[in-house]
Amino acid sequence: MHDSWKPFLDTEFEKPYFKELSDFLRNAYETKTVFPPKRWVFSAFTTDLNEIKVVILGQDPYHTPGAAEGLAFSVPASQKIPPSLINIYKEIDDDIGGHKNQTGHLKNWQEQGVLLLNTVLTVEAHRPKSHSGKGWEIFTTEVIKYLNENRPHLVFMLWGRDARNKKSLIDTSKHLVLEAAHPSPLSAHNGFFGCKHFSKCNDFLKKNGEEEIVW
Repeated sequence: MHDSWKPFLDTEFEKPYFKELSDFLRNAYETKTVFPPKRWVFSAFTTDLNEIKVVILGQDPYHTPGAAEGLAFSVPASQKIPPSLINIYKEIDDDIGGHKNQTGHLKNWQEQGVLLLNTVLTVEAHRPKSHSGKGWEIFTTEVIKYLNENRPHLVFMLWGRDARNKKSLIDTSKHLVLEAAHPSPLSAHNGFFGCKHFSKCNDFLKKNGEEEIVW
């Protein structure tokens, strides 16, 4: 994890809810197959807090072997691009004329200041949302509140119901909030396709003197 997050994380890790979550996770990793691997659970927090410009908020990690790597929607370069990310790439193509990634690995977005965060950071194999209600939602609520207070002119992309539930935490007079359906094939046609979030994001960044994201 990047040192810039240390004050925030040190505080959260000492709270009762997080200690309960830690106990749950310790047991889950010992007794079940859980994704992502423990070493990657906090991969999103290797992003320098002081460089974050965009927050993409997803649901929970991919629940199939080898896919989850701790960054929302991202998979290792060796993995097949998942359907949700295929739809994200389609929207980028339609919105701004093309995407730059050849694989499903989104490290290059992270390096440009995009925080790829799920609302829940772990999942049991083949059981989507199996770690919901265990404490992660409290943690990611605190992350959003911290970003809202400590970073200027952020773009928040909230995709799906779980992500959109965080909207009330964000000061919309300071930050840009973009909402849409989840890019999953089950819901992408209900408002994700055509949302134009990527051009809207870059327009906002440019207006506020920030470098645009190369999507």
